[in-house]
Amino acid sequence: MQELDAYQGTVEEVIYSNDDNGYAVFELDANDTGIITCVGYIPYIKVGEILVVSGKWTNHASYGEQLKVEYFERQEPTGRDEILSYLSSGVVRGVRKSTAEKIVNRFGEDTLHVIVDMPERLAEIKGISLAKAMDIQTAYMEIFEKEQLILFLQKFRITPNFAVRIFDSFGENALSVIQENPYTLCERVRGISFKTADSVAAHLGIRAEDENRIRSGIKYTLSFYAASGGHTYLPRTLLVSLAQKMLGVDPLEIENAIVELLVSGGLVSVQTEEEECIYLPYYYECERIVADQIRLLAGKASKEKPQKDNKEIKELEEKYGIKLEQKQKNAVMSALSCGFTVITGGPGTGKTTTIRFIIELLKKRGFGIALTAPTGRAAKRMTSVTGEEAKTIHRLLELGYTGDETEREYVRLCNTPLDADVIIVDEVSMVDIALMQALLSAVRPSARVILVGDSDQLPSVGAGDVLKDVIVSGIVPVIRLDTVFRQAEESMIVVNAHRINRGEYPIYNEKEKDFFFLPERTGDEITRTVVSLVCDRLPSAYGFDPMHDIQVISPMKKTPAGVIELNRALQEALNPPEEGKNERAFLSRILREGDKVMQVKNNYDIVWESIHSDKEGVGIYNGDIGFISKVDKNAVTVIFDEEKQVEYPNSMLEELELAYAITVHKSQGSEFPCVVLPVFHGAPMLMNRNLIYTAITRAKDFVTLVGKKSAVETMVDNDFEAKRYSGLLRRLTEEKA
Repeated sequence: MQELDAYQGTVEEVIYSNDDNGYAVFELDANDTGIITCVGYIPYIKVGEILVVSGKWTNHASYGEQLKVEYFERQEPTGRDEILSYLSSGVVRGVRKSTAEKIVNRFGEDTLHVIVDMPERLAEIKGISLAKAMDIQTAYMEIFEKEQLILFLQKFRITPNFAVRIFDSFGENALSVIQENPYTLCERVRGISFKTADSVAAHLGIRAEDENRIRSGIKYTLSFYAASGGHTYLPRTLLVSLAQKMLGVDPLEIENAIVELLVSGGLVSVQTEEEECIYLPYYYECERIVADQIRLLAGKASKEKPQKDNKEIKELEEKYGIKLEQKQKNAVMSALSCGFTVITGGPGTGKTTTIRFIIELLKKRGFGIALTAPTGRAAKRMTSVTGEEAKTIHRLLELGYTGDETEREYVRLCNTPLDADVIIVDEVSMVDIALMQALLSAVRPSARVILVGDSDQLPSVGAGDVLKDVIVSGIVPVIRLDTVFRQAEESMIVVNAHRINRGEYPIYNEKEKDFFFLPERTGDEITRTVVSLVCDRLPSAYGFDPMHDIQVISPMKKTPAGVIELNRALQEALNPPEEGKNERAFLSRILREGDKVMQVKNNYDIVWESIHSDKEGVGIYNGDIGFISKVDKNAVTVIFDEEKQVEYPNSMLEELELAYAITVHKSQGSEFPCVVLPVFHGAPMLMNRNLIYTAITRAKDFVTLVGKKSAVETMVDNDFEAKRYSGLLRRLTEEKA
């Protein structure tokens, strides 16, 4: 491990600081070394403070050498001048420069001792009441307690911004609470993992068999596998096995802890004929609410007569010169008459036309309609194909802050339901059980829900298998559109998507068609060919814009032809460094003016400005793709949708990733004119039929596969779908019976 360089000095200038997370850029007068530039998470930093910092030197392309601070410690000021400078900086709430001068003039080098041990003496000074004196002590001690907590936690690489959140959660006794039971960290502070809490516990000498450790480890096992495997529960035997492997304790102790958690309500047990299912209460409630709401809505039916539906459909067909296929008509009639309908089908089967008919006929009958999708890009696509405004589910439900300003909650819930009479949800395969629960909780009992999606695509990243469970349950009308229309049959993208879905290999390189394959053997060869295609061959032959029209989609991140390596190579080819082009090194990547980037988490609060008007708005969403227009020492500016200009301060750069290449999961809900897909061998659990089907159906006009045909054939042959432990299907079918 690289040794850290340590310096002690006085803060000369704070160039940038973020009060929310403590990230700062500052200049330190490091005694004999002179002025050095430091970057890192140091909350409440003020000019005049004395710091000891430890870190590694980095060489920034634009700003030169910087010390990346990993550890820091504030030195308590000792001399009169140091104390005056410290108090005058404003670091102690309620003490300004004039007040600081009065206090130091009165008590000199004993000032801090007086504030801590004899605060009532501050009231001897004119203008300071006894109440204010006590407030000054409280404010100073709060800083002291936070400092002690930060110093303790940074040993375990818990950043100061997390330390501040921990302090806010536990209060002034945070350190003693953590020392008594460090596992409260992962249970009460979002973003702190069990492994981090476990390292704190080990440092404190807490033994492996500690009851708090075992209980917390069991809950972590359930939440980890819900996040990574899409499970809402685990069979008890599997839970014991996985927890035992992680905790390294006797299985009997795990069994005893499960019993205690079941009794206390920390876990929920459901016994089926096959197994005992152990849930975290949150996922148990999500499944229960979703099942109850679907049954409630499915029981509602319109009193309209089918003859009227047929007549109106026929009139609309004549109006637009379109003849619906019978299953499309069935879908329209179900949507007009049923409380809950599922419409599924692959590309080219007429889902969009069907939805347009449904919207127009519902509007004709006076229904208020809400269109929604799980991601920003999917919502934009829904808007473009229907001509009606669509929102993300999160925006539709009006996600907002809770009272403590740290957690978010939906405004639209059962007490304040959505106003819409009909809610149409697109790309439902991406919706997990938690998001579906939030949505259905906000639907009025008299409203209708129409789910639209492709059940053959990859399932949701989060827990559950909602779309498939609802389809298999049989308790709601499910219309599967499977006729590929003549116009769509002209596209080999559509033809091959359906071939792959049937387990047949795709047809390549048909003359004047839109689906091609280029053979390459190694990851390096694949990467070179992908770069050549994107930068030269496809733009020259077909006129595609390499930045805006072509999207590289890779099955994996960390391989020679994975997303990380492809982004590096494509950035170098499409947007190389140039004199006068600013860039910022951040984590393992470089963000450069002109780069294509993706927002990788939902940010509902970030402000954007229109570059064409005075219009402003808030919200940039997971999967949104934009281009960096400006990089300076304090921020990176990105333009999304050729209109929305967003400034990302340094503290928020983790929300951006290069997007010349993206994963298949990140591409879901999007459509691109041209897709380039590297194909290579990988883990069978990942490289399956769903993955390649999802990837090629992201292309609207053109697909090129690069790599090994054997890898394509292996994926097509592999119809393996990882087992998801989900109880929704059981809940729906049990109630039906």
